[in-house]
Amino acid sequence: MIPAPSIGDFFLKHTNPVIRWLIIGDVTFYAAVGLLAPIFAIFIEESVVGAGPEVVGIATAIFLITRSMVQIPAAQLVDRIIGDADDFWFMFLSLLLSAIVPLAYLIISTPLELYLVQFIYGALLAFNYPSFYALFTKYIVKNREATAWSIYQTFLDLMMAAAAAVGGVAASYFGFTAVILGVVVIGVLGSLLLVPIRSRLRINQPTV
Repeated sequence: MIPAPSIGDFFLKHTNPVIRWLIIGDVTFYAAVGLLAPIFAIFIEESVVGAGPEVVGIATAIFLITRSMVQIPAAQLVDRIIGDADDFWFMFLSLLLSAIVPLAYLIISTPLELYLVQFIYGALLAFNYPSFYALFTKYIVKNREATAWSIYQTFLDLMMAAAAAVGGVAASYFGFTAVILGVVVIGVLGSLLLVPIRSRLRINQPTV
């Protein structure tokens, strides 16, 4: 019997373990992204030689365009290799590597270097979205699809909102470098929180 929606949903009470860890890991990772969001433009303008609003805009566009263009080929690759194991590894490795990318912001000094970092960041995260959505869709409890997706989105929005506020305050008190290091640590933690999923997957032999 499918439990009726209740306050327990906000504590992931009625979700299966795979969905629960998918939400916890992904939300933690994007909390790290939320820390950086409110200060990104200011940090780039202060750290990259000759950077202004136009450089920040181009950098953001490069990230979004790269992620968009790579995402469909990445999804086709994920679909082509049959089995949940490949979905997990694409998701896990793309998040883990993406979590480390913000360290590059501490050593770049030119717009071209920034654009390259944004390209790499976008390409890596392009593999996360289809693999995450594939696993999430496969393991949702039947007839609770809308509830499961809503719980995920609610947690994600609330965590990123809180992280944005914390990131702005932290940058004021501790500086940009401390915030970026925090982003990396939390991002890596988020990716590692996905590891418990591995033992709970319906593992199939991959076939191409």
